[in-house]
Amino acid sequence: MESVVSQLEGTLLKDPNPFSYFMLVAFEASGLIRFALLLLFWPVIRLLEILGMDDAGLKLMVFFATAGLQVSEIESVSRAVLPKFYMDDIDMEAWKVFSSYDKRVVVTKTPRIMVERLVKEHLRADEVIGSELVVNRFGFATGFIKGDIASVSNRVAKLFTDDEPILGLGRATSDFQFFSSCKERMHPPFITNQNLQEHQLLRPLPVIFHDGRLVKRPTPSTALLILLWMPLGILLATIRIVVGLMLPMRAIPYMSRLFGGKVIVKGKPPPPVSGSSSGVLFVCTHRTLMDPVVLSAVLIRKIPAVTYSISRLSEMLSPIPTVRLTRIREVDAEKIKRELGKGDLVVCPEGTTCREPFLLRFSALFAELTDRIVPVAMNYRVGFFHATTARGWKALDPIFFFMNPRPIYEVTFLNQLPVEATCSSGKSPHDVANYVQRILAATLGFECTNFTRKDKYRVLAGNDGTVSRPSFVDQVKKVVRTFKPCFQ
Repeated sequence: MESVVSQLEGTLLKDPNPFSYFMLVAFEASGLIRFALLLLFWPVIRLLEILGMDDAGLKLMVFFATAGLQVSEIESVSRAVLPKFYMDDIDMEAWKVFSSYDKRVVVTKTPRIMVERLVKEHLRADEVIGSELVVNRFGFATGFIKGDIASVSNRVAKLFTDDEPILGLGRATSDFQFFSSCKERMHPPFITNQNLQEHQLLRPLPVIFHDGRLVKRPTPSTALLILLWMPLGILLATIRIVVGLMLPMRAIPYMSRLFGGKVIVKGKPPPPVSGSSSGVLFVCTHRTLMDPVVLSAVLIRKIPAVTYSISRLSEMLSPIPTVRLTRIREVDAEKIKRELGKGDLVVCPEGTTCREPFLLRFSALFAELTDRIVPVAMNYRVGFFHATTARGWKALDPIFFFMNPRPIYEVTFLNQLPVEATCSSGKSPHDVANYVQRILAATLGFECTNFTRKDKYRVLAGNDGTVSRPSFVDQVKKVVRTFKPCFQ
């Protein structure tokens, strides 16, 4: 069995410096204070690297990013947040070489807990060898790591006691000593030959679900920009929300441009229903909780939206009526029918948001209830903060959305489904739902999947996404847990 051993930083990843990933752990697992503190020590860390004391710089990063954090919280961030940012930095030429071998081992200076999910699930490696965090008996990280770079190299040697690895991939200036035991060595930049490209049938598994509030990887310059923008962003979000609640719906599109927002509209929206006819059901892709609000602003009328798991605060801040579902099929069907009898309605059949260019499986319930279906392709772009979360406090979703300097929404109206494409022509609800999913995916250039809300929450939060009505005490505890890390 041919084997390859590759360094992660600077080889499989283009960036040799792991500082930005520790910044992500600091922000997502702890809060703004730890994030700012680690950035404050970046010049010291950089100086140690210039002096050739990379090991000391790494230990300083690990300490400030993890000391005092629960290991379960670090694992959660490593599972839900980090893989997306790692995958954006993958060197595909290095990956082509790496994936062409039967046994694949990745070596890293970063604590193993931070990279294991990426390496094993997305890069399809068999083993990952990295530093190990020291954890106390209460399950909290002490901020220290076991051993040093030499100990990591020793563990690689033990893994290949019977047979030497065929190829070692790593930087020419690497401190790892395992290269000496490899029969061949390659250093970046990698140039793959035609045979390797033909062999490349294996692809890195894409990241479909990811969590976290930060849109961009917090390099030192980006992190500083985020910190400087934060107070301005909070002020801007407050103004946007207050103005949006005070103004009539017809004025919102004009005011959004004044405050830096932009809405791009494509296609022809249907006119309002007249007389006693049943309302139109707008079937939207689900990118953020702002989807139905933006749709109402474009149509210049308040259209009720079907919701499931948005927070009570988001409901109170919503400028449009909301219809909370129960996930009991018969009850929900009756609610939707009743609302359609009153007029138009917005539904997002994915049941949850997805940030990446994928559409989750559409629930077929909407197709059973009406034939007046208008698909609407929604998409958005933001610069600093994501407006969705699976692990965090959902009540902050609208605030984070409006904290972005220039949020942009794209709304594309497709034609109303012809009768022959609905259940009236004898098609099953599942066929109709799948058809709507396909045409919306084609419009956006996205890919259809069979993943559901439960799949998303199992990956990101370790649960099935079921929402129960919490007691007042539970809500207070959740608020305390949300803000407590900011003071660690």
